[in-house]
Amino acid sequence: MFEQLFPILLLFVFAAVLAGVLISLSLFIGRRTKLGKKGQPYECGIDPEGTTREPFPVKFYMVAILFILFDIEVIFLYPWAVISKELGLFGFIEMLVFVLILLVGYFYILGRGALKWD
Repeated sequence: MFEQLFPILLLFVFAAVLAGVLISLSLFIGRRTKLGKKGQPYECGIDPEGTTREPFPVKFYMVAILFILFDIEVIFLYPWAVISKELGLFGFIEMLVFVLILLVGYFYILGRGALKWD
């Protein structure tokens, strides 16, 4: 058992030592400058307005969560597309029900105004 896990342990030790050496080298060799502009966030060449601690609107999080939700649900279409011929009419009807449920959810969030950026 040890003979099988030894290369993996050796790889982890090597990666940790290499990371430590590279971080140490960057601390010793790297230049440190304390310029005023260097510490500011860069936003497409435009000078930033306000502080960087301004809260994001809740709408941003809602759209992000909805994107992830629908993106994951669309991933379920790929396995169905691969074996759709073997499933036949039953698989097609089941996928229609799945897509119908997705559309009901989509129209629900449209009706609630979750995608409006007022």
